[in-house]
Amino acid sequence: MIRLATIAAVAAGVALSACTTTGSTPGADATSGGLRELSAEEMQVITEAVGPSLRNPNAAKYHWAKFPDSASGEVNYCATVDAQSPFAAYSGHQAYIVRTQVSGGRVSHAVVGLIAGGKDYGLVTKMCARYGLNPDNAI
Repeated sequence: MIRLATIAAVAAGVALSACTTTGSTPGADATSGGLRELSAEEMQVITEAVGPSLRNPNAAKYHWAKFPDSASGEVNYCATVDAQSPFAAYSGHQAYIVRTQVSGGRVSHAVVGLIAGGKDYGLVTKMCARYGLNPDNAI
């Protein structure tokens, strides 16, 4: 079961790697312009995307990273969550990457690309690094 989850996580990561960030180069969303805090409404959009990947989403504790201030269009975002996973080996501190849709300067939609904890935490951090992001920057 865990091996199937790992394969699914890698497949999701490959699919997400085709997504673009703001600008034309990987990492543009992490390096261009300033960073800002997410609003409560934007956090809700992201938690609604990540929640179905968790066993008990209402008990999850999110750690939020800053978001690119000048972002628009599709933007990748990485952060962490402390939560129970449907797969016991992933429970606890988990990193995730979501693809967000930004319109009017605000996150309006989000889709999970990859979420993993345990020994596969590094898979997510490597995927985030492709976009100049680091989920460990979440507070």
